Amino acid sequence: MEIISITQAPENENSHSCRCGEASSGIYPELDATLIPHQIRHPAILGALESLKAGEGMVLIAPHKPIPLLAQIEKKHPGVYSITFLNEGPEKWHIEFIRS
Repeated sequence: MEIISITQAPENENSHSCRCGEASSGIYPELDATLIPHQIRHPAILGALESLKAGEGMVLIAPHKPIPLLAQIEKKHPGVYSITFLNEGPEKWHIEFIRS
């Protein structure tokens, strides 16, 4: 049996906690829902939101005003996210979510 040694990447003060080496920009990441197949769109968005820690945020780009999604988020996580509409259509909606 071969033993494989795994060394951790050096800590980078600007890197993400996943240690991928990407620098954090300080601007919230964008999730473009128009690129996600409709069948898995809501679960993918919910997963992204649930991965946020307190004080972190993201911007969702949606093809329409996501009223059913917002209701689903509020039902599952009441009062957890502050929601700000940055751009209201008509082709794309930009919605900022910040986890409290």
